[in-house]
Amino acid sequence: MSFLEVENLKVHFPVKGGIFGRTVGHIKAVDGVSFSLERGSTYGLVGESGSGKTTTGRAIIGLNNITSGKVMFDGHDITNIRRSKLDVRKDVQMIFQDPYSSLNPKKRVIDIIAEPLRNYEKLSRKEERKRVQELLELVGLSPESILKYPHEFSGGQRQRIGVARAIALKPKLIIADEPVSALDVSVQAQVLNFMQEIQDELGLTYLFIGHDLGVIRHMCDHIGIMYKGRYVEQGTTEEIFTDPQHIYTKRLVAAIPDIDPKNRDKQLQFRKEVKKEYEQSYNDYFDGEGLAYQLQPVSKTHLVALPEKG
Repeated sequence: MSFLEVENLKVHFPVKGGIFGRTVGHIKAVDGVSFSLERGSTYGLVGESGSGKTTTGRAIIGLNNITSGKVMFDGHDITNIRRSKLDVRKDVQMIFQDPYSSLNPKKRVIDIIAEPLRNYEKLSRKEERKRVQELLELVGLSPESILKYPHEFSGGQRQRIGVARAIALKPKLIIADEPVSALDVSVQAQVLNFMQEIQDELGLTYLFIGHDLGVIRHMCDHIGIMYKGRYVEQGTTEEIFTDPQHIYTKRLVAAIPDIDPKNRDKQLQFRKEVKKEYEQSYNDYFDGEGLAYQLQPVSKTHLVALPEKG
């Protein structure tokens, strides 16, 4: 069994209507997502805004209720985290998208990072201070920063504080929800490289959520492409980028800028071909409601949402 197994996950939100506020329908934010994640690897959930990728991550950690499906983590069923016998809050942590709003501006760094330690470990004030300083050093910040407030740091530094908080309890899995999308491009690479370094050093496993395929390609071993709550394609990073099969995936890949002038003509030609295929063959890739079909195997690791032949 894989380290993390997500099986046919569905998250449907009720739509209320009428004077009595009765449920008149459901928004299918996530509608049958399955994937597995091996220990020490990074799996990328990719899609545009509204695709359901963030909802999937939040459901796994218990921030969204799961309508149906199953989530297995390290051999334990955590589908309903609140009733799970495993203390998942300690082993699974989340890095949020916006380093400006995810840190309490009224708290000092020592209180922000030490909060999970205070909830789970009985440390003296001296031990706590030492642990926080060690975490700050690990993420590349000065140990003397413990008495500062979030506004005294840059965006990249704030995200490092968020990472320090996330790894304080030595978790097994980190769900990173677009952790660099709010940062300047010049800072993104620093944070991403740093995340890879601590992954190797601490043996972390990442579920990496994002919409920037350039970032995803840099970070991930396997990728799942989401569209309207469903998968359109799933495979290794190499398969997704060198042999995209679904028109939605092709459009995402075609949109990635290539700074190498030698590839300019080839990239422009690929974009023209994808645009033409999208305009002529859209209905071949989606059902009558504009939703993705069920995934079909192209190879052992490469799955694409296309109608069954015959």
